[in-house]
This record gives sequence, structure tokens and C-alpha cells, in this order.
Amino acid sequence: MKMVMAIIKPFKLDDVREALSDLGVQGITVMEVKGFGRQKGHTELYRGAEYVVDFLPKVKVEVAVTDEMVEQVIEAIMQVANTGKIGDGKIFVTALEQVIRIRTGETGADAL
Repeated sequence: MKMVMAIIKPFKLDDVREALSDLGVQGITVMEVKGFGRQKGHTELYRGAEYVVDFLPKVKVEVAVTDEMVEQVIEAIMQVANTGKIGDGKIFVTALEQVIRIRTGETGADAL
């Protein structure tokens, strides 16, 4: 099992959710986060004063999937979250040692 974490632009969240749902992904976790990468933030003008916005708003999507679904999930996220502009985000994949459903005690892929 793997944990797929994607940092995406906020307005792409609905597209990513729909794409993952179409693949049969049953649950996702979404967090509003801030950060920067190569994009490095930008300068804004507010009430006549100029200031630098270092941390840009992003959305972090986490999905626990079986090993067989990892490539499909990555491909779906890449297709729908891509705008072709800087700051589209990143995808991270890590191994999950164990998954347990609290309500039933199911473990492994059954708990997903």
C-alpha cells in the first residue's frame, strides 16, 4: 500500500476529486496549506503598499491506495492538476506499513 500526497493549486481540487472518484478511490484527505517552491512567492499591492507574499495558498490531497492503483492515481492527478504554469505542484509517494480501520479492526487493503 502507498500514500500518495499531492500539493496542487486550490482551484484544481474539484477536478482532482472527480478524477480520483472515477478511478474508484473511496476516500481522500484534503488540507489547506501554504508554501513555496521554485515559484518563490510574488509581490502584491494592497492599499497602496507593496508587500511580498512568500507562502502561497495550496491544497494538499492525501490518498491511501493499493500498490496496483498507484500509477493510475498519479496519472489522473497529473492530467487534471496540470495548468502548464509554474506552481502546479508536486506528488509524493510513500510506503504505508500498516492500515487499520478503527470501527471494524480490518487491516491492510481491506481497511482502505
